[in-house]
Amino acid sequence: MATGVAIIGGGIFAREEHLPAVEASKDLSLKAIYSRSLKSAKSLSADTSSVDLYSEDSGAGKSYADLLKRPDIHAVIIALPILNQPSYIRAALSAGKHVLSEKPVAENLKDAQELIEWYHSNVDTKKVTWGVAENFRYLNSFDYAQEQVHRLGRVLGFKVKICASIKPGTKYFETEWRKNPTHQGGFLLDGGVHFTAGLRLLLGTENSVTRLSAFSTQLQKHLPPVDTVDATMKTKSGATGTFGASFGTTFTGSEWTVACEGGTVSISGSTVTTVIDGKEVKKEVEDERTGVPPEVRKWGEALAAGTKNERQIPEEALADLELLEKMLRSGENNGAPMDCTLQL
Repeated sequence: MATGVAIIGGGIFAREEHLPAVEASKDLSLKAIYSRSLKSAKSLSADTSSVDLYSEDSGAGKSYADLLKRPDIHAVIIALPILNQPSYIRAALSAGKHVLSEKPVAENLKDAQELIEWYHSNVDTKKVTWGVAENFRYLNSFDYAQEQVHRLGRVLGFKVKICASIKPGTKYFETEWRKNPTHQGGFLLDGGVHFTAGLRLLLGTENSVTRLSAFSTQLQKHLPPVDTVDATMKTKSGATGTFGASFGTTFTGSEWTVACEGGTVSISGSTVTTVIDGKEVKKEVEDERTGVPPEVRKWGEALAAGTKNERQIPEEALADLELLEKMLRSGENNGAPMDCTLQL
């Protein structure tokens, strides 16, 4: 029987990604939607008249606490502003509901570690699971590229560069909590953990980052507190590489390249390019949308099987966050080297 699930949050990502992913999963059955306002909840549920709506302005019996009391709802997907999520995660887990919360795991490492420690100390994790969503871990192109990296042997170096220009008026910028961030890093935190997750996936645990140094800056006044970071990193295997991300530049596109003893592997969109002895081989690897459909589907499958999905454990998201936060701290301290101790 499908697991009854509620979506918590009525924002863009919940509407465009989570809702269709839940509806497409044979192991999940959407029972309810909660958002801060009824208007927001209705915007998410335009084509789901059979789903119950909850909000803080819907009157008695329609609060988040009321939703969590329902015996037919066994799990929730939480997609709220970064600073709001931890209290909703705790409440759901305390009510015995499985949770899939959007990245980042928390706003900063201190809060994230406290939340993870609370989870393991206060929740029966064999019966109630908490996963953190990171759709880059479900991109077929990254999985295939990682397989090629492993096949080509020892990692010698890597280059990651992601460039974009976030302008006023675009849909994500006009989200109030992104437009006027009270969380560290602004867009770099919200988007940057995707990129650190992608890097970690490509390198594998044998090449986890142990030390980094970074410089950061704010190129655009409308993207506080910083919108650009460039770092040099060293892995436990001894390889070094660079990582750069900017949401305020006129550079465009992305570069993901790993150099191995047997050749190089690069990702550009859905194209994975392998170069061995000067011979270039390109392979088109189709991703399933943004990676959210398989991410939600795998979560549903794990719930149905009574297990947890290892790619979604909060410690994975903690490792993603550590790299990003250490880059921000290094940038604030003129490139001071930072040790990375939370990598898996």
